[in-house]
Amino acid sequence: MKKGIHPTYEFATVSCACGMTYQTRTTVGELKVDICSSCHPFFTGTQKIVDAEGRVERFKKKYAQTSTAPKAKAKS
Repeated sequence: MKKGIHPTYEFATVSCACGMTYQTRTTVGELKVDICSSCHPFFTGTQKIVDAEGRVERFKKKYAQTSTAPKAKAKS
């Protein structure tokens, strides 16, 4: 194999938004994640609704104009 073509494989710290940190190995020095196994609803058994940036409101506003279907013309 050629030498010097692969990135260095070092220890890295993974930080979650909930405050948990994990130690792993990767080519990136530090990782920040939004959800980990400590706070994910599948692993915790609790449901927590995360509405980042008002996704539902943005969807409703975007499709509010198209909610009325155009009326079909009656055939004579």
